[in-house]
Amino acid sequence: MAAKTKTKKRSATRNEDPALAKAKRLLKRIALVDGHNDLPWVIYADPQARGDVAAYDLTRVHQEGDTDIPRLKQSGLAAQFWSAFVPTEIAHPGRSVLEVIDVWRRMNEAHPDIFMQATKSSDIAKAKRAGKIASFLTVEGGVGLENSLAPLRIWHAAGARLMVLSHNETLDWVDSATDERRHGGLTEFGREVVRELNRLGMLIDLAHVTDEVMHQVLDLTKAPIVFSHSNARALCNHPRNVPDDVLKRVPQNGGVVMLTFVPEFINQAALDWARPLKDQYTKGRKDIDRHAAYAARAKELGPPPKATLEQLCDHIEYVAQSIGIKHVGIGSDFFGGDTPDGLEDVSRFPYLLAELIRRGWSETAIAALASGNFLRVFRAVERVGRELQQTKAGKLVRHEDFVKGAARFEPRWRG
Repeated sequence: MAAKTKTKKRSATRNEDPALAKAKRLLKRIALVDGHNDLPWVIYADPQARGDVAAYDLTRVHQEGDTDIPRLKQSGLAAQFWSAFVPTEIAHPGRSVLEVIDVWRRMNEAHPDIFMQATKSSDIAKAKRAGKIASFLTVEGGVGLENSLAPLRIWHAAGARLMVLSHNETLDWVDSATDERRHGGLTEFGREVVRELNRLGMLIDLAHVTDEVMHQVLDLTKAPIVFSHSNARALCNHPRNVPDDVLKRVPQNGGVVMLTFVPEFINQAALDWARPLKDQYTKGRKDIDRHAAYAARAKELGPPPKATLEQLCDHIEYVAQSIGIKHVGIGSDFFGGDTPDGLEDVSRFPYLLAELIRRGWSETAIAALASGNFLRVFRAVERVGRELQQTKAGKLVRHEDFVKGAARFEPRWRG
């Protein structure tokens, strides 16, 4: 019996796609970083678990979703940036962000054999050596700041190392790519947010902002930026994707564009099919039944066109050829929604690298995409933060400080 078992294993290895086998071998040596995954929000919003990590049970395969421990074990990931996302219109946004951060912390506490809570670029190599996933915290959208810089420093103290300035809606201080432009980009308070992110050594993420904000941040920041989950607008004309004029500025800044798996950001036909629904920009709104809207559209027009792994690789190659291999990365944006054919869940990361290997990518280029480029950016952001903290201190700054005639909060002593 033992001899037969060994024969079967040799046969399976021999029959495996050579590119996939090479990708898996590479992932044993090189770190793989994913820039964006919304699992903490998925657990928080789950109608049964309601934020209870144990009740959600990450140890089982969640066929209704795309991220769980069994499939993470097949992913090859060395580091994951988990998003503390909350919808812009949520009640009590400041409290809600802290509650989702708490889900992230409890994920790490519940599964220390899988996740290593991480705050430094050096933690990625440390987790890789330990056979764990470095678990980083992102805050997606600035609504939880409630127009003050103070919460940003609290988020940083809690472990956040990356912030997406807005989500799908325009805030009082920053215009969103998928909402009304009210400010011509950043307000002065928005500029203070950028400066404080630099001082704290936190990554600035331009994934959801308007073109004007992208340019203004690139003018202002002292550190490299990231687009943690965006694609090339030249290939798919979604406002969330990066236009060529911004792409061309990324090398000078030293930043990285982390290509994402969202079908409507990959395939123009999929975007055109969904565009009239208007809710393709929403992950958390409770006033829209997304599934019902899509079902009605599918009944009228047939199912939406599919995006594919190969089309995503077209985006990766477009960005790499446009601005250089040193400025590309991976940012899945898995959140339990639609996924491309071939990238259905977190276990499929090796298949993405295998397709690039088939296209002639070298091991050096794969390593740069997988983590090398992002690590360069992360280290630079940390270095800028250390330098700025030697001469600058955090201050209590609010949006209303820059609004003429705005009511000011005046604390009063209680006696």
